[in-house]
Amino acid sequence: MTSPLARVLAFYLPQFHPTPENDLWWGKGFTEWTNVAKAKPLYPGHVQPRLPADLGFYDLRVPEVRERQAELARAAGVESFCYWHYWFGDGRRILERPFEEVVASGQPDFPFCLAWANQTWTGIWHGAAGRTLIEQTYPGAADREAHFNWARRAFEDPRYSRVDGKPIFVVFSPSHMPSTAEFVDHWRELAHKAGYPGMYFVGVSDAYDQNTERYRLPMLDPFDAVTILGPQDYIATHGAREKWGLKRRLRERNLGRFNRLRPKTWAYPTRIDFAEVVDHAFEDMPDGDRFLPAVLSGWDNTPRSSQRGVVYENSTPELFERYMEKAVARLAGHPKEQRIVFLKAWNEWAEGNIVEPDAIHGHGFLDAIRKAVLPGAATAAAEAARSETGPHG
Repeated sequence: MTSPLARVLAFYLPQFHPTPENDLWWGKGFTEWTNVAKAKPLYPGHVQPRLPADLGFYDLRVPEVRERQAELARAAGVESFCYWHYWFGDGRRILERPFEEVVASGQPDFPFCLAWANQTWTGIWHGAAGRTLIEQTYPGAADREAHFNWARRAFEDPRYSRVDGKPIFVVFSPSHMPSTAEFVDHWRELAHKAGYPGMYFVGVSDAYDQNTERYRLPMLDPFDAVTILGPQDYIATHGAREKWGLKRRLRERNLGRFNRLRPKTWAYPTRIDFAEVVDHAFEDMPDGDRFLPAVLSGWDNTPRSSQRGVVYENSTPELFERYMEKAVARLAGHPKEQRIVFLKAWNEWAEGNIVEPDAIHGHGFLDAIRKAVLPGAATAAAEAARSETGPHG
């Protein structure tokens, strides 16, 4: 098989199975699919609901679903799933079952790594942003060690993705940590005691102010690499400058300081042309091995946030392929193991950033990845993967 031009690590959301917590907060049987299925168009031309194709409304407790996802990812040139995990402090976790089963079973035989979604959970999905569901805490050294010891089983799995032998570990929100240096230094010490050559830490810059050097903030200094995830990557830079353009204001029914007088039913979500996002991707990303691009196939979080959401309009596999190609080009001078593109995401359906087959584009976004990272590769593997899938996966 053609050697890939980049290592595509796809963020993977484990929200697609019932949990006692979600049953309590949102009703019996709630999963991410609940929001996806009830979505409605909010303005003429708004493409909702966005529904799955090959895999259907799957349940991640089913091993065959996880196996099929891995087959699709492998055929498309995705190297690894980067599983979001939740450690709220004092060992409190949620949504852990799919990943725990992947590690325990040894299946699917597909690479993975971990990303820590270190944020307080609120009721923002249902218009109750002030309601705290689970608070993210940082109790101290003993908890950091307990967290490391939990992750260690994954780090020592032969499937775990590494850079120069060092396990990759992503932190979603460095700005929320009491001290990034304290965390990174402690885990590096624990890694060396465990016999690892080190850790490869990736910090996600969650400072979105366009007037800051978002990739060079002091809180990011302890990390080996830095990335920025969409849609904030665009919204805080070119998107912020374009916010008051007449064309966009008309599209969004944006009345400026008079918005408070606007009837709630008349409000539109923020609407951004995906072609603009692709055109301005990575504008302020510095050169150097430390800086890693992140891409997304689109964005529409209105299934969660309704009129308060953001929509990237006119997203197509062709535009996404161009986005991927720009990301790959940024990595040309990096050492081979550090040619990493983060894909946000594999399956974040209620935010509209997915590459799994859907009812509109089919396998288009998967094909776009393959074309960008495996140029000239035969299509046989992708065609075989597609042909094996029935109407329900």
